[in-house]
Amino acid sequence: MELTLKILLGIVTLICLLGGMNLLLKGANYFLPKNIPPQRILDDLFRFLSGIYFGLGFLVGWVFFNIQHESSLLYFIGIVVVFSGLGRLFSRVKVGSAGKYFDFIMPFEIALGTAIILLQYFR
Repeated sequence: MELTLKILLGIVTLICLLGGMNLLLKGANYFLPKNIPPQRILDDLFRFLSGIYFGLGFLVGWVFFNIQHESSLLYFIGIVVVFSGLGRLFSRVKVGSAGKYFDFIMPFEIALGTAIILLQYFR
């Protein structure tokens, strides 16, 4: 059970580090039409949240290497991952689908977070 939990934490670590760095480097303007001038406030908020996303990767990585001593943090990490999927679901309801990839990743995130919570509960 602990090995499965470590594998899931490793996946979350990679997602946060790679995804966060990707978004930090691109910024919000990368996703906007080219004829729109730079949106400084949007880019600031986007990179701020991307930094949190990236930083979470270090926290999850730390828990990965110290899993024997952690219990409460695993629940919080699971909750964060579940809410990332629920955030995508809320976005889909409010503004529509962002595409097939995002429609696929949404239930995956909810399931991944739920699995972390359940594995920790039964550990």
